[in-house]
Amino acid sequence: MARVFGFKGCRKIRGSQIRNLLETKDVFLFDCDGVIWDGEHAITGAPKVVNSLIRHGKNVFFVTNNSTKPRENYVHKFYRLGFTDVMQEQIFSSSYCSALYLKDVAKVNGHVFAIGCEGLLKELRDAGVALTDEMDSPEDTIAKCALTPGVKAVIVGHDDTFTFLKLAKASCYLKDPNCLFLATDSDPWHPLRDGRILPGSGSLAAALEVASGRKATVIGKPSRFMFECISSQFRGVDPAQCLMVGDRLETDMLFGANCGLDTMLTLTGVSQMKEAQDYKDSQHSTNQSFVPDYVVDTIADFLPAFEDMD
Repeated sequence: MARVFGFKGCRKIRGSQIRNLLETKDVFLFDCDGVIWDGEHAITGAPKVVNSLIRHGKNVFFVTNNSTKPRENYVHKFYRLGFTDVMQEQIFSSSYCSALYLKDVAKVNGHVFAIGCEGLLKELRDAGVALTDEMDSPEDTIAKCALTPGVKAVIVGHDDTFTFLKLAKASCYLKDPNCLFLATDSDPWHPLRDGRILPGSGSLAAALEVASGRKATVIGKPSRFMFECISSQFRGVDPAQCLMVGDRLETDMLFGANCGLDTMLTLTGVSQMKEAQDYKDSQHSTNQSFVPDYVVDTIADFLPAFEDMD
């Protein structure tokens, strides 16, 4: 039953309203950063919420655009922060889903040039994706460096060691119109402490789009593919029975809208109530996809509902 209260957008819910929502939903999808943790600290109450959902028989999944870690590392982090009931198969990161796309959808038969951190590279290797093995030195330039012949795909994720040479190599490979161009996600930036920001995968993909004159296929949110990964591995997942909980309107709420899911914004991360209200009041119909169905201050607002359900 979609939108159990008959309205859409920017309405805070609490108490019995949250309990009613929990009773009508079987599947809960959570973003991670800003929703259930902030760096190395769990959002207060979040471990109890997630563990309680699982113990009440709900299906819980985690959909994150963070491509820097393999899923096994996420399992360790969940456990370290008190999420003791989370299993690896519940975690769908943009790096894992990118590996599935290359293996099962694109069925790439050849080498892939990957720009990304070890998390992305490990997920690709674990899926059997053949990566280029190019050892560059600081003195190398695009005019003299080695290029792997017949590269079939280029994928761009977050990369702390991104260089001009990597950008140039990827641009050369994408001169071949048959070379697939993927981005793990389109996140432009991520918040850090003291008002600083970290450029995201989307900024690197944008640079390569300009250099190559091509547009990347985005695997992570707000693309539908992450949800398709979940529904292909867990049969019977009905979009009408799902709730997507996130902290970023342009990513998490749009992902939910694209997949036909009800959406909930939590105010512990990037987006705040005023931004959601501005989108709701906008005269542009496309902006309505950024508007959450429900809003909570924090997912800890779920906790009283479990007391009523027990």
